[in-house]
Amino acid sequence: MANYMNIRITASLLVAIMALSRSAVATPAFLPEDPQRPVDKIGHDLNIRPEQFTACFRKVSPAPQETRPTAERVHSNKAVLLSCLQKANANITNDRLDEVMDRHRPGGREAQLPTNE
Repeated sequence: MANYMNIRITASLLVAIMALSRSAVATPAFLPEDPQRPVDKIGHDLNIRPEQFTACFRKVSPAPQETRPTAERVHSNKAVLLSCLQKANANITNDRLDEVMDRHRPGGREAQLPTNE
């Protein structure tokens, strides 16, 4: 009887630990450095996992909030992001990426138009 109770307690502890570890490492709904970007929705729309988008997005250098990017920054970021995302889903095209990002970008496409610098 005591052995059976130890097994039940151990099993219960394992279930609790697994539940806690899953919640602790769950993909955030937003990027910590860019809380405006809903990675779960973007991942869904691009048919990739949110953590794949997060990993690729960490390689780009967005313009600081409340500023517009330079043309050079737009093109550089797009090249890095698209290349990385296509490794996760080869069907992602430049146009599809633009469509999804414009839908989920605060300020839409206008916010991504480069400055005249």
